[in-house]
Amino acid sequence: MDQVDVQPSMIRIQLLDGSMREVARGTTPLEVATSISPRLAAVVVVARIKPLAGRADEGTAEAEAGASEEAMYAASAGGNDDRLVDLSMPLHEDVALWLLKEQDEASLRVVRHSAAHVMATAILELFPETKLGHGPATDSGFFYDVYRAQPFSDADLLAIEARMAEVVARDEAFVREEEPREKGLLDYEKAGEFMKLHFIERFTKPGEEISLYRNGNFTDFCRGPHVPSTGRVRAFKVTSVAGAYWLGDEKNQQLQRVYGTAFFNAKDLDAHFKRLEEIKARDHRVLGKQLDLFSIQEVAGAGLIFWHPKGGLIRKAMEDWMRDECIRRGYNMVYTPHIMRRELWKISGHEGFYGQNMYPPMELDDAEYRLKPMNCPGHILIYKNTPKSYRDLPVRYAELGNVYRYERSGTMHGLLRVRGFTQDDAHIFCTPEQIEDEVVACIEFAQSVLETFGFAEFKVELSTWDPKDMKSYTGSPENWELAIGSLKSALDRKGIPYKEIAGEAAFYGPKIDVKLVDVLGRLWQLSTVQFDFNLPARFALEYTGEDGEKHQPVMVHRALFGSVERFFGVLIEHYAGAFPMWLAPVQVGLVPISEKHLDYAYAVKAKLEAAGVRVELDARNEKMNAKIREFTLQKVPFVLVMGDKEAAAEAVSVRVRSKGDEGSVALTKFVERAVRLARGHGMELSS
Repeated sequence: MDQVDVQPSMIRIQLLDGSMREVARGTTPLEVATSISPRLAAVVVVARIKPLAGRADEGTAEAEAGASEEAMYAASAGGNDDRLVDLSMPLHEDVALWLLKEQDEASLRVVRHSAAHVMATAILELFPETKLGHGPATDSGFFYDVYRAQPFSDADLLAIEARMAEVVARDEAFVREEEPREKGLLDYEKAGEFMKLHFIERFTKPGEEISLYRNGNFTDFCRGPHVPSTGRVRAFKVTSVAGAYWLGDEKNQQLQRVYGTAFFNAKDLDAHFKRLEEIKARDHRVLGKQLDLFSIQEVAGAGLIFWHPKGGLIRKAMEDWMRDECIRRGYNMVYTPHIMRRELWKISGHEGFYGQNMYPPMELDDAEYRLKPMNCPGHILIYKNTPKSYRDLPVRYAELGNVYRYERSGTMHGLLRVRGFTQDDAHIFCTPEQIEDEVVACIEFAQSVLETFGFAEFKVELSTWDPKDMKSYTGSPENWELAIGSLKSALDRKGIPYKEIAGEAAFYGPKIDVKLVDVLGRLWQLSTVQFDFNLPARFALEYTGEDGEKHQPVMVHRALFGSVERFFGVLIEHYAGAFPMWLAPVQVGLVPISEKHLDYAYAVKAKLEAAGVRVELDARNEKMNAKIREFTLQKVPFVLVMGDKEAAAEAVSVRVRSKGDEGSVALTKFVERAVRLARGHGMELSS
């Protein structure tokens, strides 16, 4: 007789505190929450589950002691990752269960994703001819891509938001349904939903069931999860609409991307928009024009930066600091050409892997040339120019090199995304034994950059490979394990917490990304430490080892500013243009009260300049207050006012940015103060 596999009627649920509960198979997370506390059930948003190991006896030492969240992960089976599920999802296996409330970051993304469905519901009720794309949550809100021949007007956006309020008031349950993939394809094809067809074909396999979410009369192909009902989307706003091409291809249909944002309550929503106002006030493009730092000239082309004299002074201070630090830390400064033969880019692999981001070849006398998008092949050629021994390693080459990448029209954004920029690029060639120390040194250098330029907080991500997908990577498994182990060990040595992201490494090696946090709490991706197994092999790099044999060196890419342009843009927004003294293009503004005080003002200017301070004298025949106001608008750290009393006493009346009038002080004392601040890389006067 065939044996019948009878599953147990009860399953185990392990809660965050490590306690175990036995519940009937099919129990939902919401029912578990209700059994704990009705109050908990009222505030929980979504659940996170992870399968547990085989059915063990209850009352384990861990459960009795109360396991930590980390212990729960460690005790869980390694076959499946944890995942978010609806509160209404029936549970059919032993799981670790997290009941996530509003304080959890994942909960906010679920609310925003549900808000996108509410918005799609409203759009279809108002404009039924619309075809839907997808509506993901984002770090700042959500959007939904839709196809509609007629553009949405501002009045349409207001109508959509009003209808969303009606959908929320109806408090429609989000219900997950499953159906055969083939039925979904047939239904969406009949409805002319070309985007939904694409998503089903791309993200599901033949014979699978697909998941749909229904609220009221609206149904959407979606993996979920969602909040229990539309009534949980309490604080939201439709913000804007923009154009977007289907699949990012200019040849495809022009879509409309409708943006919105959502929070748990009106207070957080209001705070969000106040923050947006502050971000707007710090926009580096506006401040760049106001402070005369840089420009982008239409006649020259999009994404190409013109550094004006004041911006150029800040750039010089940035680059001087970086070059001095590189030399102090054992780097050799190099310079490589802006264009190189196309053949070189074929050897490096950029012609094939990166060609779409490079400018077209230029046919010259002897060959085709291409503008360089990277500095690395040039540094490799310098390394290859002379034989290397293990005694020569590590070799560290650094360059503030101009590179050129073809960014698509419409993607440029001030200094943050450009077509021509300067990388503070470095490449380290070393032995396997030297890797960890070199990575530690790179991390210390990155920390020094952030501290020097006034960023107190940063976050680190470690991108690793997926060993199950070896065909997507170059290099041996041994090399990958060595590289990943070295990066982890280096971070551990420095005591730096990091988030590991499996499968996000480049095909040629794992990397560390350092993301700085600015004064508004925004993350900026800048510093990177990247392993490369690809280029050393492609260029047949070698060194003679202690054993007399030839070996291939390990290569590490390292960029700390990321690019001078992008870092400068971040600095402008971080400081709202009020740079610390050592970076300010004009450090001291001089205001003579009248023309008869000009001679003394010029003498003050000469003394400050002789001490290395950057000074600007306003010698116009204007009122004193107008001159002070102009320097204030230019965010100059110090303004010195000089009249009869100051001239007689060889003193200056000092006004400090954001602090006001400090009164009269001897000129010699002020010069000492200005020199100390200008040379000290201090953050005083950074606001």
